[in-house]
Amino acid sequence: MLSHDSNRIDLMLPYIFLVAGFIILLKGADLLVDGASSIAARMKISPLVIGLTVVAFGTSAPELFVNVYASLKGSTDIAIGNVLGSNIANIFLILGCAAIIYPLTIHHNTTWKEIPFSLLAAVVLGVMANDFLIDHDGQSILTRSDGIILLCFFGIFMYYVVEVAKETGGMSHDEIPLMSGMKSTLFIFLGLAGLVLGGQWIVNGAVSIAKQFNVSESFIGLTIVAIGTSLPELATSIIAARKKNIDIAVGNVVGSNIFNIFLILGISATIKPLPFQAANLPDVMVTLLASALLFGFIFLGQRHILQRWQGIMFVTLYAIYLLYVGIRG
Repeated sequence: MLSHDSNRIDLMLPYIFLVAGFIILLKGADLLVDGASSIAARMKISPLVIGLTVVAFGTSAPELFVNVYASLKGSTDIAIGNVLGSNIANIFLILGCAAIIYPLTIHHNTTWKEIPFSLLAAVVLGVMANDFLIDHDGQSILTRSDGIILLCFFGIFMYYVVEVAKETGGMSHDEIPLMSGMKSTLFIFLGLAGLVLGGQWIVNGAVSIAKQFNVSESFIGLTIVAIGTSLPELATSIIAARKKNIDIAVGNVVGSNIFNIFLILGISATIKPLPFQAANLPDVMVTLLASALLFGFIFLGQRHILQRWQGIMFVTLYAIYLLYVGIRG
């Protein structure tokens, strides 16, 4: 009887670690953003710069820390699946749900600069991840030099962000919770600790679940881990759509997709080269399709508006994609 109970506990542990890991990870990102935003506000840094850097990094921090730990552990399929799955979920699921709640008006800068930059990120990844098609190599690998190139692209994007911040206004500093220097620093350290611990538990739990069900780590990364690490973007965009803060709803997703490919995959590949399996090619293509559809939909029907029917189509495409990934295993 004791042996039976012990086995049941052993089987449940990966799920406990996975759920607890997500809770700790998301809370860690929240604490990090609050602490860093408070310090930045006290240093008189532009609120828009805080939003486009600290907050954007905070919503991408779960993917980053999961990927760093997965790369160090050698679970590269989870690292790749996490980024591809998150980017697909960000557009098809999150923007789809936000557009269903309230049609999203896309502003000029987002239409002609940020969304194309997100599309460029998907194209660059598509080229780098297809050595076996382009160079006829036996295997496709995102090498350390590829990772450095991705980080250079990220540097260009951050330069653009700073230039935009100089030209435009932003939210008031009153909207940023100000704390003492000691409390802000404590929040940052607790946030980082939560991100590290949560990322570790998620990867360990995901690997164990994959072994239990005899499915690939890539499948777990593309589904459970990707959706879980996209929860900050999901919550932010849906709340923003309900409050009709359209810039936040759209900018949050587009910025996160750029961060995911250029920063997170860049760091992951620099730590340890990431081999892309032939099975990952459809996921890369769906990532590219999602970015292309987002750009194209802006000019269909009511220009510069992501309408409800387009949101429904996005969510439907995401359901079809999940069905395909489930059948593929």
